[in-house]
Amino acid sequence: QVHLVESGGGLVQAGGSLRLSCAASGRMFSIYAMGWFRQAPGKERQFVAAIRWSGGNTYYADSVKGRFTISRDNAKNTVYLQMNSLKPEDTAVYYCAASKLVRMPTTDGAYDYWGQGTQVTVSS
Repeated sequence: QVHLVESGGGLVQAGGSLRLSCAASGRMFSIYAMGWFRQAPGKERQFVAAIRWSGGNTYYADSVKGRFTISRDNAKNTVYLQMNSLKPEDTAVYYCAASKLVRMPTTDGAYDYWGQGTQVTVSS
């Protein structure tokens, strides 16, 4: 089992920045990649970014490329999502997830463990 806890959400004005953190615990040796997803009210959950746990390869959704950066600290078992130049359309609940699949997962069905989510609200 892997337990994930997100933090760092909040209210920010358009153009501002936030950094989300995801602290992981448990059987991290079984994890191949970590990802961030988001879900806005009335919309489906959407892939945001993913990072390979060892090696650090990254992948981003087109909508956040150049604005968001995913990173990880293996020693702390923590994944981060640095969000810059935030837009009102980035408003959503952001979820951290962990995948055991041996490939870079960009769909939520590929993830085995999920955090409880953290709200990000961007005002115009």
